[in-house]
Amino acid sequence: MDWSIAKILIQDGIVTGVIYALMAVALVLVFAVTRIIFIAQGEFVSFGALSFAMMASGQIPQTIYLLPIVGGIVFLKELYAKLKGRHGLPIWQSVLYFVLLPLGVMYMVPMMLAQEPNLWVKALLTIIIVVPLGPMVYRLVYEPVAEASVLTLLIVSIALHFAFLGTGLVLFGAEGWLVSEPFFEGEIELLGLTWRYQSLFVIVMTLLTIVGLWALFGFTLVGKALRATAVNRRGARLVGISTSLSGHLTFWLTAFVGVLAGIMLVSFIQITYETGFMIGLKGFVGAIIGGLVSYPIAAIGAVGVGIIEAFSTFWASDYKEVIVFTLIIPVLLVRSLTITHHDEEE
Repeated sequence: MDWSIAKILIQDGIVTGVIYALMAVALVLVFAVTRIIFIAQGEFVSFGALSFAMMASGQIPQTIYLLPIVGGIVFLKELYAKLKGRHGLPIWQSVLYFVLLPLGVMYMVPMMLAQEPNLWVKALLTIIIVVPLGPMVYRLVYEPVAEASVLTLLIVSIALHFAFLGTGLVLFGAEGWLVSEPFFEGEIELLGLTWRYQSLFVIVMTLLTIVGLWALFGFTLVGKALRATAVNRRGARLVGISTSLSGHLTFWLTAFVGVLAGIMLVSFIQITYETGFMIGLKGFVGAIIGGLVSYPIAAIGAVGVGIIEAFSTFWASDYKEVIVFTLIIPVLLVRSLTITHHDEEE
């Protein structure tokens, strides 16, 4: 290996690493606010990527039917809670959010696709189809056990992952999908390397997303409420911040980040229904490096994971996954020796 090859490997590692950085930031966000280790984050990548790829090839994605089905289940749950006299959304809001809007999306998407829109419109339709699943999943699966222990929430996340995995196989089949048409055509010489405009687009979109999240948390009332929930859930409730609403907003954000990552990634590699799990795990390595607390360290660590993966592919492609996931061991060892442990909040 010489420096010219090393530069190309670093370039490939950065492009894939920024996708892992999005995953890492999303995982830190969810854990900080809700204490949920959201293993199913990768499935939003797969669902977003495959839905976008199907639309890019002129097909109607089967996920348009998933949104009304999940929404209908949530509505029945809300209706049952009302009959039992529990607090919840008014019936008209439940009908609007969980029945009418999903049905509207299901009928709107085929009509839009019949007009043969460009890739940008298809990407927007993908976001409209898949992102609302995030808060619905929180309301259906996590909200009833929101105050449970981290271990219980982890077990629920594992079960949700397998449910999503089976659903993905039913909706998309076992074959992989790849979008050959990029958002931007062309190349540019930069720092002694040839960069595709599509690669630069992925890097810029990732940076804009991370900066947007930083601005949300630092300069908006909603972001400060989420930060307060992350610091102390009980204290947030005492000052009038709804931890339930914080959970819903968090899952809106994490679903958006996952779908965005999938849309960008499917232009580079072939995605199957189970690819998102491995992508999410590599983002989880970055999140662990950040201690599931620090967004910048998690993002930088995830980019490092991408670079290490690129070099591992060159030197020992059969063991690249082993090398990447082995990174967790020294990080956990150092943290176990240096971090003061606290009892979980009651």
